[in-house]
Amino acid sequence: MGLQDYFGRLFKPTAKPEERELAAVSVAARWSTYPSAGLTPGRLASIFQEADQGIVQRQMELFEEMEEKDAHLASLLQTRKLAVLNLDYEVLPYAKTPEDERIAERVGELVYRIPDLEGAFLDLLDAIGKGFALVEIMWAMEGGLARVSELRWIPQKKVTFVEDLKPRLLTAEKPWEGEEFPPWKVIYHRYKARSGYDTRAGVLRVVGYMYLLKNYALKDWAAFNEVFGMPLRLGKYDPMASPADREALIQAIRSLGSDAAGVISKNTEIEFVEATSRLTGTNPYQVMAEFCNREMSKAILGQTLTTDTAGATGTYAAAQVHAQVRRDLVEADAQALAQTLREQLLRPLTGFNFGWDKPAPWFRFRFEEEEDLKTLSEVYRNLADLGVPLSLEHVAERFGLPLPQEGEQLISQETRRRTV
Repeated sequence: MGLQDYFGRLFKPTAKPEERELAAVSVAARWSTYPSAGLTPGRLASIFQEADQGIVQRQMELFEEMEEKDAHLASLLQTRKLAVLNLDYEVLPYAKTPEDERIAERVGELVYRIPDLEGAFLDLLDAIGKGFALVEIMWAMEGGLARVSELRWIPQKKVTFVEDLKPRLLTAEKPWEGEEFPPWKVIYHRYKARSGYDTRAGVLRVVGYMYLLKNYALKDWAAFNEVFGMPLRLGKYDPMASPADREALIQAIRSLGSDAAGVISKNTEIEFVEATSRLTGTNPYQVMAEFCNREMSKAILGQTLTTDTAGATGTYAAAQVHAQVRRDLVEADAQALAQTLREQLLRPLTGFNFGWDKPAPWFRFRFEEEEDLKTLSEVYRNLADLGVPLSLEHVAERFGLPLPQEGEQLISQETRRRTV
């Protein structure tokens, strides 16, 4: 049974990392077919069916446009991704042994030296919306060590799943079936929120029809405002008015629409009928757009209170529950990304430099929830009153306080009274 990479392919343990560039972005790769132009339910279904067959180009281009055109959708995805980037990260030894600690220290140094590492994290977190994301590992040999000189983003539309369920890179030589990635040449991050194929895993696929309905509502709303947004100018003339007077009235009404000035006879009258008097009740277009926004918020953030409170009162308890749902998603996203980085970045760094028989260190995002220190202090005070033994070291670590050093002045009750 030999050694296998992340995709289950065999490779030689004596092999060196692939240093040539694979996914060079050409000018043609930057173009898009803009599938959202004139999007209909039928066209959207055909794009999804095409992606089910492994051809994901149009679906990925549609997802890019959805983020560009819908401000609410872009804000939700940005919130989800930036929440992970705000977390600190570290490389930990596989076990508490001198050898594992030495490997973790060296691998950590190699990881921290990667330029724009947080930018690569952001590229990989694009899998939340699109289902999967890739970055190419640009390897370089330095002093006998294999290091990563860059993590370069690969557009998802350059990937195909036609041949099998594994991603392949579309190239000029193989524009249809694609070619396999060399071992340990890419980091492939999949959004694992639900079971199924990678092409159907992204949350942008879930909100695709909500985007379409909202797009229809906004178009109809814009057309309505164009027709009824400005007041109707209604001209009235006396029955005895001459044709010249009526023509002058028409010209005056037209001038009021563009120049806001006109000259009419005393025997004529111009009335402005406001559009608000012709629109009673709730605006149906706004209701549809807000409904679609709420559904998008539920699909991406799992709740609505942290993104939209318009027209809702909500309670503090409900807000706390919704915030907890959001924290759960952030923690899950961080853990999934950390697992991908350990299996596909730390693993080859360890194998190429220290041997493939050595276990890879752990990659961890430090996810620490904010605590109410006042409430926590009351808990510790009650425990102390009950006689529960508490060490100063534990309490100081819990509250993030340094222990006093020898010779430092301590705060006492008497000192506090003098200070006050």
